[in-house]
Amino acid sequence: MIGIHSVVRGVGSYLPQKVLTNADLAEMVDTSDEWIVQRTGIKERHVAAEGEFTSALGLKAAQAALADAGLVADDIDLIILATSTPDQTFPATAVTIQSELGITRGAAFDLQAVCSGFVFAIATADAHLRTGAFKRALVIGAETFSRILDWNDRGTCVLFGDGAGAIVLEGVPADEAKGRGVLTSHLRSDGRHRSKLFVDGGPSSTGTVGHLRMEGREVFKHAVGMITDVIVDAFAATGESAETIDWFVPHQANRRIIDASAQKLGIAPEKVVTTVQSHGNTSAASIPLALDVARKDGRIKPGDLVLLEAMGGGFTWGSALLRW
Repeated sequence: MIGIHSVVRGVGSYLPQKVLTNADLAEMVDTSDEWIVQRTGIKERHVAAEGEFTSALGLKAAQAALADAGLVADDIDLIILATSTPDQTFPATAVTIQSELGITRGAAFDLQAVCSGFVFAIATADAHLRTGAFKRALVIGAETFSRILDWNDRGTCVLFGDGAGAIVLEGVPADEAKGRGVLTSHLRSDGRHRSKLFVDGGPSSTGTVGHLRMEGREVFKHAVGMITDVIVDAFAATGESAETIDWFVPHQANRRIIDASAQKLGIAPEKVVTTVQSHGNTSAASIPLALDVARKDGRIKPGDLVLLEAMGGGFTWGSALLRW
């Protein structure tokens, strides 16, 4: 049997219109532009409008990805939405997007791995496409983290933003793919660290939504080692290296984490795609948002080798290596 590769057909993104700058935040909590930039690299972030839900952001990113792929909604038979901020406890926000797109076949579901969600979703979609059970997948990362922030906590409210990004993956016979597609993915979790980054609410525990809580120093301490672990695995699985990749597109959590990870791996700074300065940490949306920026400005081109990585609450972390 001829193997199937999951090839990227299109990419799209959406950011809410409202921009929240560091100066704006300095009027809300005891902070400053200098303090935020020095510690995180973030200068501004986008915030969803009242009544603008995660599904609305995800829908617009999905429509942009379909247009970029030259496809219509009916060409899609699988939707995987990575999010930690669904519209409702259930049903899955993915089915709302499915309905809004007018798709009535195939499957749609949410995947929750916090900031690692998009990498986990790519791996999941790739596994389904390789079986031949589905032909084309919309893989979406969409978040409205502004809804779960404690706006009096300067240690967390300055970090996060809202947004959405999406890619279209298509299952293509290996001989037609000609080396393109998802080459490998590596996923990890370690629940011993769940109290270091979590939301203090939930349907089963408190019956409330809750707010994001984080032990910032602990997260930073673990991040670089965990990130490099799964990237080393990706290189070992494919024979690629820091020298052979064209682009490194990490989760946009913190500029210091991004820089330290790239340095530890020996990835040249000019290969690193960073959007954290203008988007903040958009959790599962950050990688597809960055992919769309780098594709649109001409950096990522067909045939390029693109390395993705992320780490999130749980802890969860993962990598994916793909040929564009």
